[in-house]
Amino acid sequence: MLRSWRNLDRVCRSAYGPFAMARNIAVHGQTNRGKPNQTSHLPCGSAFFCTPSEQFATTKGKNRAKMRKETKKVNVRSSFIIDNSTHRDGSIYKNSFLQKICSVTNRDETQLEPMMLSDPTDCFPDRERCAVHSARNMMQIFSLKLAEVSVNTSSVQLYGYIAVRDCLDSLLNYIVNRSRDDPITVQQGSLIEMTGPKRGITMTSPVLVEFDMRIRKGEREEDDLQLIDGAIDCELTTTPLRPITNHINGDCGAVDITLALIPRAVEATIDVIISEVQTEFSLSLSSFVFVGGSHQGIELFCGIIGESCGLTRRYVIAVDKASWMHLMFNIGQKGSKIGDLEHHCRFKADIHGCTCRQIILEHASISLKVTWSIVR
Repeated sequence: MLRSWRNLDRVCRSAYGPFAMARNIAVHGQTNRGKPNQTSHLPCGSAFFCTPSEQFATTKGKNRAKMRKETKKVNVRSSFIIDNSTHRDGSIYKNSFLQKICSVTNRDETQLEPMMLSDPTDCFPDRERCAVHSARNMMQIFSLKLAEVSVNTSSVQLYGYIAVRDCLDSLLNYIVNRSRDDPITVQQGSLIEMTGPKRGITMTSPVLVEFDMRIRKGEREEDDLQLIDGAIDCELTTTPLRPITNHINGDCGAVDITLALIPRAVEATIDVIISEVQTEFSLSLSSFVFVGGSHQGIELFCGIIGESCGLTRRYVIAVDKASWMHLMFNIGQKGSKIGDLEHHCRFKADIHGCTCRQIILEHASISLKVTWSIVR
């Protein structure tokens, strides 16, 4: 019997029940509580400009938005990596218990996407009291960070993946997925760009977080270093309602993954199209959701915009059904003496439908579409 599963008599009888286990957790910091702001909800299908009443603010320079100030330092705990869950030596594929629970030998990506029902008539018997489509417990991953690295260089090239498996289909729902030919350059203490999830992460039962991240060292793969390898579980009863950072130690460093359980959550699928670009500018996009008594930020995009385009992917965020989601754009123009501009829009959570916004700038136009749905 594996040491990881010695407390099976205490585990709930769910499909992923055996992932629940006792842990020794080191916790630091605390989070204060507050109240979310509210604004009017604007219908989909109308293209209009953001007015001051529809935005939080437009500020210059280094001024911070109110919801950014509400973001608190999250708790940190050391993660327990499941025994015999490493990929490089094949242990995880020989782990008969994990194979039975979530088919870890199946390396396919989930094909499920957000169940976006923009037509309210899809809801029966009526939209206000929908028993068919209702909010669910969901996990939200807020950030990945390269917490530690043993390589004595200013930055490293990372590749590999971090993915989750939930009870919907147990296939890989990638949070980050980079090939060796397309690594990401990261400094110690910096965020690792997330490329997912493809759909919302349901947490009606425990979720398996699986990872295999490496540091590229040269031309040959055999010279590369293992950063982290294995799997951890996030059990419904031990995942807090406010963000917590799981510190995952590996052979040559550590990765911090910050997440939280969001009860009564809906999916927000964010599409961004940038048009009428007059000159090159920098753009960062973050989402803020109200969780655990404060707004918590999620960095969605950070890069240079040189031509009209749609951002590289859709962004899927878990939002408390009774709250508002906020989007913050930070826009900087090369050579400008004015300083960066911050635009803030907010969206009321819903189980169906969509909301549109259009931000008109001096050098570009940004069109937003947020489509609301529920996990299956």
